[in-house]
Amino acid sequence: MDFLELARKRQSCRNFDPKKAVDKDLIEKCLDAMILSPSACNAQPYFYHVLEGDLAKKVSGLTGSFNTFAKNAPVIIVLEEENYNLTAKVGSTIKNQDYKSIDMGISVSYLTLEATSLGLSTCILGWFNENEIKRLLKIKNKIRLVIALGYAANDEIKEKKRKSKSAIYKIWEDEN
Repeated sequence: MDFLELARKRQSCRNFDPKKAVDKDLIEKCLDAMILSPSACNAQPYFYHVLEGDLAKKVSGLTGSFNTFAKNAPVIIVLEEENYNLTAKVGSTIKNQDYKSIDMGISVSYLTLEATSLGLSTCILGWFNENEIKRLLKIKNKIRLVIALGYAANDEIKEKKRKSKSAIYKIWEDEN
């Protein structure tokens, strides 16, 4: 599938099939894609906690009342923020840019797009009980995202509603 087809197919799944487990090799392929994502000064300032079974159920229960669908996802991934390397930290400070957030966003994009290419579904969750997840997993750093991963209960692709192109970008032409 070409990239635009993949981008059209990737969506936030809110109806996972609880009876369908995800093979470890597919999870590893998603993680391999994430590892290949670019990051500022190759700092890769993140750590992925991949949870299955009872632990995944416990963490999915900590994602808020409107994320109850996550309990049916067989895999829950917790994205922990790690420190920059020295060059990325210096660059971030000098340029006043949050490279960590940018790098984590890119890595999650790689992971979720690879999951889509493998027939899996994902939902990126930003609402969760950070303190309880940190306590449960013995995490010290900030948790940035929780990702539900599994198979969709149905394969319906919803029409994407997006802003108009003119509201999103402008192509500037050289006036020479």
